Amino acid sequence: MRHRDLPPLAAIRAFEAAARHLSFTRAGEELGMTQAAVSYQIKLLEERLGAPLFLRRTRAVELTPAGRRLAPAASDALDRLADAFAAARSDAGGLLSISVLPTFAAHFLAPRIGRFQIRHPAIAVRTRATRDLADFQRDEVDVAIRSGLGDWPGLEVHPLFPVDFTPMLSPKLAGTKGPLETPADLLRLILIDPGDRWWPLWFDAMGVEGFEPTAHPDTRMGDQHLEARAAIGGHGVAILTPAFYREEIAAGMLVQPFPAAAEEGQFYFLVYPSARRNVPKIRAFRDWLLEEVRSDEAEFAPVSAGPQRRVPIARPPAAADTPAGRRRGE
Repeated sequence: MRHRDLPPLAAIRAFEAAARHLSFTRAGEELGMTQAAVSYQIKLLEERLGAPLFLRRTRAVELTPAGRRLAPAASDALDRLADAFAAARSDAGGLLSISVLPTFAAHFLAPRIGRFQIRHPAIAVRTRATRDLADFQRDEVDVAIRSGLGDWPGLEVHPLFPVDFTPMLSPKLAGTKGPLETPADLLRLILIDPGDRWWPLWFDAMGVEGFEPTAHPDTRMGDQHLEARAAIGGHGVAILTPAFYREEIAAGMLVQPFPAAAEEGQFYFLVYPSARRNVPKIRAFRDWLLEEVRSDEAEFAPVSAGPQRRVPIARPPAAADTPAGRRRGE
């Protein structure tokens, strides 16, 4: 029998977290331990190793050369152990927990998720529609749908489709104020949530001057899919992502009066921890979702007048890839 002379797992976990954060306090918060307990575990590891792993400064800690050598190996070993444990626990079935943006959940995932469950009856699905970024280390989440630039360290990132946006309204409302011949004609209508940052971005991309949010009633719905429902009801013009409303446009519930959709270079992404990329239920969902996106692109041709086109726009500082920088309810 092979004997491995290994230190306690608790000591390795404490060291790995402290090395990532360069803080005993933050490592303790992550692991549910006190700072003193983290320090004690690392001290055990240092005694076992016979060399210091950290240089302890007054207000910070630094890794020693030995600590820098050990830290990536500790992270990789814990990731592999977590991956193997998750795979063993999940096997081919189990519970798949999905954190998903509300509009994506309502208009893309919900109409299609039944097909995934038919294909994989052993996998139960639980979705949580939220704007909060999932913390894969803390939350019970397997995969997430996010919008942004895709620069999330430690995650596998699969782009789905662009986050673009264009005005839409009901056919009945479209005829109440005369023909909509130019984008500027929309200023005659009620705009749903005129304070949404997408409105000035779209008008600027179309070369329209004179848009002033405060000149329009301050109507707010909070989520894009609620704004779409208000637009379908004839209560104003909503600025929406076309990919979510192709069926409503095809059915005559909404019209997209102008073919141009603005975009800032952001995408919707499927993400999950790199260490869990081979977990069967995650792999099954990834393959199915990417297939659905490809099928959706092939099935739906642009249904607005004229060829669909995207207009890239400069990305302002306020549009950073943070919860505050993303549009509500995406």
